[in-house]
Amino acid sequence: MNEPGLKDIWVYLSASPLLGLTITLVAYGLAYRLYLKTNSNPLANPVVTSVAMLIILLLATGTSYNDYFEGGQFVHFLLGPATVALAVPLYQQFSRLRQLWLPVMISLICGVMIAAGSSIGLARLLGGSIEIQMSLAPKSATAPVAMGISEKIGGLPSLTAVLVVITGITGAVLGTKLFEWIRVRDDTAKGIAMGVAAHGIGTARAFQVSSQMGAFSGLAMALSAFATALLVPWLVDLLEAWLPV
Repeated sequence: MNEPGLKDIWVYLSASPLLGLTITLVAYGLAYRLYLKTNSNPLANPVVTSVAMLIILLLATGTSYNDYFEGGQFVHFLLGPATVALAVPLYQQFSRLRQLWLPVMISLICGVMIAAGSSIGLARLLGGSIEIQMSLAPKSATAPVAMGISEKIGGLPSLTAVLVVITGITGAVLGTKLFEWIRVRDDTAKGIAMGVAAHGIGTARAFQVSSQMGAFSGLAMALSAFATALLVPWLVDLLEAWLPV
């Protein structure tokens, strides 16, 4: 009787939903160790590294995303409780938030408008189709909100989802270095900027820097999603009136 090969073993294991969960946790664990080995270099962001590991593994084994997600959905489910848990560090910073509510609100509105307006404008300048422009507009909001807005204004929700992930990863990798270059040292300001520009992935990176930066990033992520849903459809109508295709 022939001994089963590695491929046969993998096919057998892939039938279990726990495989997706296991490889996700292992990939992130390895990625986080690499991140620590590089002295927390943002280029070795564990989210980026673990995603790359999972993509390579799924491609190498011929495993479909649907099969992987049967187990990976357990991690996806935890996004809800994790988001609610952001209220704890935010409550700890509540006294500072009361002092800064006006600058925070102004920053949120400006950030949302600039993120959406510049995306649409650049895409139009470079010859992007109207669907691409509309898909780009809400890219700085968290994925569920961004996809809903994209569908409403005539974008492609699936493309928006990819753009949201790319935006978050880019912000998480480059954000802290950019703050150093422009000499921004206040963790509150950095957190607001990270949450508005890079949503959940940026917020995860902000918590790696400090709890204060993470708390304000989480606040900005939530409020910017709300502001994006209100302002982006209006901004799109305004730009179409001023800058017809």
